[in-house]
Amino acid sequence: MTDHPLHPARAVRVAFISGARLQGWSQRFSEAHGALGISDDDDGVRLTAADGAEALLKAPWPADGRPGRGADHVERLAVLASQPRTLALLLVRRGGYSVAVVRSGEILAAKSGTRSVQSRSAARGSAQKKSARRREEQADGLVGAVAAHAAIVFATQQVEYVVPGGDRTLAELTLARPELSRYAAVPRLAALDVPDPRPAVLRKAALDACAVRIQVTDPPS
Repeated sequence: MTDHPLHPARAVRVAFISGARLQGWSQRFSEAHGALGISDDDDGVRLTAADGAEALLKAPWPADGRPGRGADHVERLAVLASQPRTLALLLVRRGGYSVAVVRSGEILAAKSGTRSVQSRSAARGSAQKKSARRREEQADGLVGAVAAHAAIVFATQQVEYVVPGGDRTLAELTLARPELSRYAAVPRLAALDVPDPRPAVLRKAALDACAVRIQVTDPPS
């Protein structure tokens, strides 16, 4: 379905805000868009501003018997997001990987590396099949290497949740490896969209995994 020319699509963007900064962010959102209506539903805490702007706030993890305390939905969410939880991050793309144990946005143990998987070839016939086999072999090698490193890094702490990121197919294949079978029953949190994992990418992912995920929809134009 195409948008009606008189009603163009509203811009949507995503931000990650720590529990400690959430109240301040909510106040600034209200100052920019007007008085807020606040509701709590299955999707998260929803802020609806006077000018029509909306913000959907999602906790980084479930309460699991440890709900946040506070006077309103936003304060309770901020307290929940500020609780120390230990996460296992597995970020993998065709250009490299990072695995880490994170708590309160801090990296407790980590391993990163590069191991490329070639892109699809424009070749045809037998050359195309040969290229596809090479890609599959490289992907298998990457998945195996990442799983081996993750098993060592994750074992340094008692992790409560697993956070995949990057190429979701490669991440799922890695988590399905026998080396990581002990984490099969560990709850998964929302996947992170990240570029090729490098030290700076890993540092940001560690912070984002422990932050409130906010989806902001601009007011109607």
